[in-house]
Amino acid sequence: MTGANNFSVSGYGPERAGWTRIFARDGLARRLDWPILLSALALSLIGTALVYSATRNRTEINQGDPYYFLIRHLMNTGIGIALMIGTIWLGHRTLRTAVPILYGLSLFMVLLVLTPLGATINGNRNWIVFGGGFSLQPSEFVKITIILGMAMLLAARVDAGDKPYPDHRTVAQSLGLAAVPMMIVMLMPDLGSTMVMAVIVLGVLLASGAPNRWIFGLLTAAAVGAIAVWQLHILDEYQINRFAAFANPDLDPSGVGYNTNQARIAIGSGGLTGAGLFHGSQTTGQFVPEQQTDFVFTVAGEELGFLGAGLILVLLGVVLWRACRIARETTELYGTIVAAGIIAWFAFQSFENVGMTLGIMPVAGLPLPFVSYGGSSMFAVWMAVGLLQSIRVERPMSA
Repeated sequence: MTGANNFSVSGYGPERAGWTRIFARDGLARRLDWPILLSALALSLIGTALVYSATRNRTEINQGDPYYFLIRHLMNTGIGIALMIGTIWLGHRTLRTAVPILYGLSLFMVLLVLTPLGATINGNRNWIVFGGGFSLQPSEFVKITIILGMAMLLAARVDAGDKPYPDHRTVAQSLGLAAVPMMIVMLMPDLGSTMVMAVIVLGVLLASGAPNRWIFGLLTAAAVGAIAVWQLHILDEYQINRFAAFANPDLDPSGVGYNTNQARIAIGSGGLTGAGLFHGSQTTGQFVPEQQTDFVFTVAGEELGFLGAGLILVLLGVVLWRACRIARETTELYGTIVAAGIIAWFAFQSFENVGMTLGIMPVAGLPLPFVSYGGSSMFAVWMAVGLLQSIRVERPMSA
């Protein structure tokens, strides 16, 4: 394939344009990874029901309309799917050439957060509020920019056949590219997003075949950096308290430990089959804060039980499994690195979100991919699905 447009797959000419080409035996519809697409859609629809259950009675946030969050969640999902389609149409190879523009735009957006245009929500100054109820969290899109930017640098000479793996200079350049937006996000401070970006960087380096000394050096630097952040008091007090509550769950159960205690009560009360959708006492009684966003998994645990919560994990597992297959089967290092970065992002963020509701991970304010309410997060994860689909569409068809 030489064109920028992903719909112009190999072997197609103008005479096969349109729907006939798309639904032909070897057309676009056949090349899409349907398990990922259907699993992501199922997660978003399950999330719609959970968000509605968590917000329908919360008049202090739903503006007196029990369907306020339900409608907006569906709208966010629809926009996300449209962005996925647009990403497939553009193609990951076209986006590769646009990395400098995307990188500059993402830096500009995160810097805007630090200006008077930025807004603080739930202790994090990581939002830009445009008015009319519309807001944007640029750090969600920085994750995509870091993946594309590092992949572009690390794969350039390898895909060209000049080198079998990235050299030290290229690795250093890619780490510098990722470090700049990460430091800005850390200044917000948005510790959760910074943690996800660090895992993305590690996953990208592992997939690129970078020398092992860089991997060990990065892990060492992360440990030293964590100690420095703690000692230099860069974190806000509420973030320090979250780690303290994680280390000691009985610390201040009515204060800093309240969220996690109520989350465990909600999940534990669900049993095998749950109390039934819209019938959870913890959810109906509004005992769990931020239940439509960070703690949406508690609604599933209480109202759908172990089986319903397990279904969410299975669907997330399908997305990760198929993404791993796409990363393995692509014929170019660039596609492998992009897919690996997305895998690291989805896997860590899902583990962190579910883990903090179970008390096995500290509270970091990260949404559950496809399920939690939030436009920026929904848009970003669906764009990531578009990247995965683009990589699959452009690879040679297997026999």
